[in-house]
Amino acid sequence: MRALLVAAPLLGHLFPLVPLADALRTAGHQVRLASAGAAATDAGVAVDDLLPGFRYQPVARRAALRHPLLARAEHAGTAGNRGAVIRLAEINRRLRAPLADLVSSFAPQVVVYEPSAPIAATVAAEHALPAVLHEISLREGRPIAAAILARLGTMAGTDPIGTFTVAPASLVGERPGWPMRYVPYAAAGELPGWLREPPPDRPRILVTRPTVTGRRPDRLMAAALAAAARLDAEVVLVRPDRRLMTRPLPDNARWVEWVPLPSALRTAAALVHHGGAGTMLTALALGVPQLVPAGPGDRRHHAMLLTDRGAGLAVDTPDQLTPDTLDRLLTDAALRTAAAEVRAEIAATPAPATLVDRLTTLTT
Repeated sequence: MRALLVAAPLLGHLFPLVPLADALRTAGHQVRLASAGAAATDAGVAVDDLLPGFRYQPVARRAALRHPLLARAEHAGTAGNRGAVIRLAEINRRLRAPLADLVSSFAPQVVVYEPSAPIAATVAAEHALPAVLHEISLREGRPIAAAILARLGTMAGTDPIGTFTVAPASLVGERPGWPMRYVPYAAAGELPGWLREPPPDRPRILVTRPTVTGRRPDRLMAAALAAAARLDAEVVLVRPDRRLMTRPLPDNARWVEWVPLPSALRTAAALVHHGGAGTMLTALALGVPQLVPAGPGDRRHHAMLLTDRGAGLAVDTPDQLTPDTLDRLLTDAALRTAAAEVRAEIAATPAPATLVDRLTTLTT
């Protein structure tokens, strides 16, 4: 079987598809991953680059200039997915022609796509191919994909024939589709020696920032660094904002360039991050308590689901990240218990390798 897996040009959207791609290859099938930008060049696996040189930030800036009120609402966390739909519709419009060319040359027998790349369903329908939706976050995928296609005016024949769901039911409730285990993936890389084992005398907190960063200094990372000086823990900044590195670090703080997050989390007691779905699901899959700000877009929704489940903490703004909050993240036994429960729930979900037959039966 030849399978084409398609993601929007963002690393956090491509990474969740890689475990299924690996499972398909292991089962002897031909697989192509397609995306663009950093998702094609920095993923650590072979990816067809549909838009060479693509950068996400210019698309986001133009959308903000055209829709200033919506951009303000997004910043306040009250816009839902409207801003993302506008940006992603423009990206999907650009993806359509090169994706159609790839389908013609590769001749896949099935197309798998994540919710932010639904133009793949349109192209699949035009070639009479079955298309399967692969959810990648805590949001239900079909409404997101449908909203993007509606903005593009291309809806006919684009309903997926099936859906892989990865969000734990204890956070989001039962969903229609084929439950699949969320398997954390990050591009290959080595941990420095000191990060391969937990510190001997105190717990470790990892602090990360998004793969798509803005022009302003990272407030969450700055707040974590300020709190570190009054905390009995090792605080590790992952890929920090260089503007933070102009000042001396507290004695208990360290920093590291990019590292594979799943590996680094195995020696950490807690994680502080911006609430992106991939990072949140990775921490849940590893049973690590986490703290997120209730930020713009999906992040407020993610923060609510996390705190309702009891597997982590949320703050309204990065400025509310205090030593006491971080201390609770490390010492609250209820948080650790809930995080461990979700880890067990995810581990009990069918692995990607067990679901390969779901795709092969669609091609017979």
